[in-house]
Amino acid sequence: MRTFWTGAVSRTLMLILLAVGGIPALAHDYKIGVYYYPGWSPYTKGVQEPDPWLAIKRYPEREPLLGWYHDGRRETLDRQLGWMAEFGIDFVTFDWYWENARPAPETAVRAYLQSRERERVRYALLWANHNKEPRTLSEWDALVDYWIMRHLGNPEYMRIDGKPVLFVFSADGIRDQAKIIGLNVAEMLDRARGKATAAGLPGIYFVLSVPATDYWVLDFVPKSGFDALSGYNYHFGLSGTSDQRTADSHSFEELDSGYRMQWKWILENSKLPYFVPMTSGWDMRPWGGSKNDPRHDESMSTPDSFERHLINARAMLNAYPKKTQGIGMVCCWNEYGEGSYIEPTKRYGLEYLQRLKKIFGVSK
Repeated sequence: MRTFWTGAVSRTLMLILLAVGGIPALAHDYKIGVYYYPGWSPYTKGVQEPDPWLAIKRYPEREPLLGWYHDGRRETLDRQLGWMAEFGIDFVTFDWYWENARPAPETAVRAYLQSRERERVRYALLWANHNKEPRTLSEWDALVDYWIMRHLGNPEYMRIDGKPVLFVFSADGIRDQAKIIGLNVAEMLDRARGKATAAGLPGIYFVLSVPATDYWVLDFVPKSGFDALSGYNYHFGLSGTSDQRTADSHSFEELDSGYRMQWKWILENSKLPYFVPMTSGWDMRPWGGSKNDPRHDESMSTPDSFERHLINARAMLNAYPKKTQGIGMVCCWNEYGEGSYIEPTKRYGLEYLQRLKKIFGVSK
């Protein structure tokens, strides 16, 4: 994405630089996205909380470089988007919730839309469909209408093939929601696309997060009409069937190995595009810890191990340029409760972003 070389002299110079480690091996036009957790506002859950950072403050090494910020303020997004653009992040994907038949407060995405930096970094939504909503067809229609009216037509919204991109978090969730509504998932997506077309859009490009199994990748996703697949986060290795599942990771190296296992299987077997997911680690002790296996919370990265993980992801993007479309998704910008964050912190400063820039370059 970031550097183009022409002519024999340039090619020779590039090979020399690669040999001495002067630049990363940029074989393709990368597009890097990052998930954003909009949980750092007193009004995130619709009621005022005294301090949304209270649980995180017990882990002072996680304090953001911006301090314990308010994610609904424009100045917060000005700084964050400025960093994203400077270090090669092309788009930010906001976790988005529908609760009690209406959207949850959109603190961060509203601040994004007010930010003077928004033209430098596009945005998309990840429908965080953890709950059983929507429960009726009319609620599904209302949810889709809201996407279309407030977001999908915005000039800053990310598009693929001209279509606004909508990420879906839970495969199990949308399958269950379709049953509750009385449709199958393909009918849900077709209905949403029809609404988008009626509103003057060319449709909706749906991306589903899935694990590397025969059922989800080869059966459910294609039959349900999704355009592509990806992942929010993985916790273990998986390769087609449950008997190929590894245990939850106990280190970042094991977590990276699990990601590589899932990447490889999906890219070798999926007929649909796959946007390669990456992670900065896992440690959800602030949110109560990993109940099934507490040692899973030992899966945090360092800047060095994160860089090695990015190199592994880049290798997959380079090996499958058409299937991945050069798109990588990083979890996350600021999920401090789960230990997944690359936002500058007082402990590491800009190091995580510097590693991202080193491996994928800068397009801005």
